[in-house]
Amino acid sequence: MTEPSEKPEPEGLPKAPAVSGEETAKPAGPLPQPVKVSWYLWISASAVMVIGFALSLVMKQQIIDLTLGLPRDQRLTAEQVAGGITTVLWTFLVGAIVFAALFLLFAWKAKDGTRSARTVLTVLAVVTVVFQVLFFTNEAKLLACALIIAATVCLYLPSVQPYFPKLPKR
Repeated sequence: MTEPSEKPEPEGLPKAPAVSGEETAKPAGPLPQPVKVSWYLWISASAVMVIGFALSLVMKQQIIDLTLGLPRDQRLTAEQVAGGITTVLWTFLVGAIVFAALFLLFAWKAKDGTRSARTVLTVLAVVTVVFQVLFFTNEAKLLACALIIAATVCLYLPSVQPYFPKLPKR
């Protein structure tokens, strides 16, 4: 039996312990407009990127025909080339969906003021833009690249720098 002065233990899980020496930096002030714009640009870029890779899959026969017109090893049959292109296009579509999910996850974290999320988004943006420009380019993928670049630039404007504070030195 507990005495009236003792508080009963709260229901549920206990609060996670802090890592020793861990300090978190809090964003300064309300959500800046460029960060909000960046969030919507990341959403748009994700959707357009997936549509672009789906469009490549729809245009599969044109891509196969173009590839068959290129010089290749004569031991490869047209069916092998077509099968390989189909596999690559499906793989690219799944990859685009994964990258879109990563964009949304880290854009959400950046919207909360997480500086490392902004860095991860920058790396993902560079990889994505290079990849989309080099392989089976179409208008939707180019639009996605423009949206990705604009979203990344919004996260580095001088007016949003205080929103992404550096972690304090130990």
